[in-house]
Parts: sequence; structure tokens; C-alpha cells
Amino acid sequence: MDDEQSNGGRPEITLVRWPEQEATRAALRSEGRPRMLLLNPTTPAPEPGDDLEDWVRIPVAEADLRARVRWLAHRVANGHGTRPEARPVLDDDGLFRVGDEWVALPPVEHRLARALLDRLGTVVTRDALAAAGWPDGAPGRNALDVHVLRLRRRLAPLSLTIHTVRSRGYLLAVSGPRTAASGS
Repeated sequence: MDDEQSNGGRPEITLVRWPEQEATRAALRSEGRPRMLLLNPTTPAPEPGDDLEDWVRIPVAEADLRARVRWLAHRVANGHGTRPEARPVLDDDGLFRVGDEWVALPPVEHRLARALLDRLGTVVTRDALAAAGWPDGAPGRNALDVHVLRLRRRLAPLSLTIHTVRSRGYLLAVSGPRTAASGS
């Protein structure tokens, strides 16, 4: 199971038995190549090496493994496999960093950003976002919309975009670098 898988034009994902093949994992990481770690049932979950890595416990159903490999390939193909130094990071002091750039966030926006960043590239429902922003009970619908708008504006210089997914919620994505010519 440590052969490379072809994913119909998507990036190839290498299956790596971990921790037995740690040297292979390290080599793939240094080459910037995506990999799926296969863990034994008793192996503790690894610290993430970068966004080009995911893991599953074995034994795993073939369909489940294929689905996880497809999802990792999708993330990589859509630019979510960022280099560690360019990966968005939100610290406990409310500083949102991407590379050498950063913005300061007020407490509510910090909690909203944490919920979005924890699910980078996937939809976070309005209810989940409201619960994250206001743990003691969410104010009206308008308050969430206003804070998401403010957060969008704060994150734009970091090449991060919050998309509205109609009737579902919001999705935080890494967008392309901004240029003066693009106007966005």
C-alpha cells in the first residue's frame, strides 16, 4: 500500500506506513509531495508535517481510503497544500499570520477566524460559526453577517477569502496573491 496512486490528473498521493517509513515521509515532505500516512490502530496520531499530508488508521475500508486520498488530492490541486511558512496561523493573542504578513483581530473575529481556519477549505455552518463567535449565545443574524464582513476585510491583505455558501454557511480559502492591477 505504499505505491503512488494516480488520481485522474490530480496530484499523485504517496501512501506511507507511519512511523515505520518516517524517512520516506521526511523525504516526501522536503520535496513538497503529498502523502497519506497509514497508521496502525495503536499508533498515536502524528503532528501534521504540512498541508500536503493526511492520515488514516489501518485496517481501513478501500472505499474510505480512496475517498481520503481523493480529498487530499483535491486540497492539493486547489492550492491548499501551502508551504509551512505560507500556511495561515492564528495565535492566542489574536494575530492572524500568513508568512511575514499579519493582522490583529478583536475577540469575536478571532473566535470566528479560529472556527473557519480549523476547517480551512470546507464549509462551516452559520450555526457553528455563531456558536464559536458567541459561546454564551449568539446575537441576531445581522451580527454574524457584520462580523464576517469585517473579518473578510481584515483577511483580504493576507490573500485569504471568506466565501458565502448560500443556505449553508461560510468557507475560508487561500486566494491568489493580490496585485494592484487586480483591484481585489
